[in-house]
Amino acid sequence: MIRVRCIAAATLAVLVAAGCSPGALDGSGPGSAAPEGRAAGPLENADGTKPGLAPVTAAGDTAEARELIESLATKGRGPRTGYERDEFGYAWMDTADGVPLARNGCDTRNDLLRRDGEDVRFREGSDCVVISMTLDDPYTGKAIEWRKQDAAEVQIDHVVPLSYAWQMGASRWPEAKREQLANDPLNLLPVEGRANSAKSDSGPASWLPPSKRIRCAYAVRFAQVAEKYEMPVTAPDKQTMLAQCGG
Repeated sequence: MIRVRCIAAATLAVLVAAGCSPGALDGSGPGSAAPEGRAAGPLENADGTKPGLAPVTAAGDTAEARELIESLATKGRGPRTGYERDEFGYAWMDTADGVPLARNGCDTRNDLLRRDGEDVRFREGSDCVVISMTLDDPYTGKAIEWRKQDAAEVQIDHVVPLSYAWQMGASRWPEAKREQLANDPLNLLPVEGRANSAKSDSGPASWLPPSKRIRCAYAVRFAQVAEKYEMPVTAPDKQTMLAQCGG
């Protein structure tokens, strides 16, 4: 309703009286939810450098989503034998080659908090270490007022979990490719910590975001990562992903 009043206002005085601001006009102001505001849809964010994860709703987009998912190869999930987080490099390394935001002097976790957070505040003397922000969590639809002292309230999710990737062939990849996957912003989303913990290393057949409106977008992002890294998915995961986008 605020947006309608702002557009209808004829003068600056009316705009001020209505309590409107540039943020109210474009959906980017404080308190705007990510799906209608800053968040980018996965099909328009193929490198993962734009914030958030907006729903996929347009008929043409859902058709494109199904085409992408249909293109994925399938295979059974292999053994977890030998998997260790360190096989994908140390956590949040800034030196992984071949991904956006690398080697910018800021670790991957803080890069992602800065990418997706609103009203971001940094540690005094730093333009890297985020100490507070507001996150519009795509998985739950909640707005989270995050503070560094409660760090676990927001976690960085690997959309395609590293253990899943290991079982789908990453155990045979060069180390550099595993480091790339672990730090690629295309595969990383800051989300509510409880939702991330509930997901663990599940594929889409076993876990989907609680917010139903984001599930097709989540399936697209999962498929984008699988396609980029030439990684198969399980047949049940592919079937579930298609179903989220009307397939």
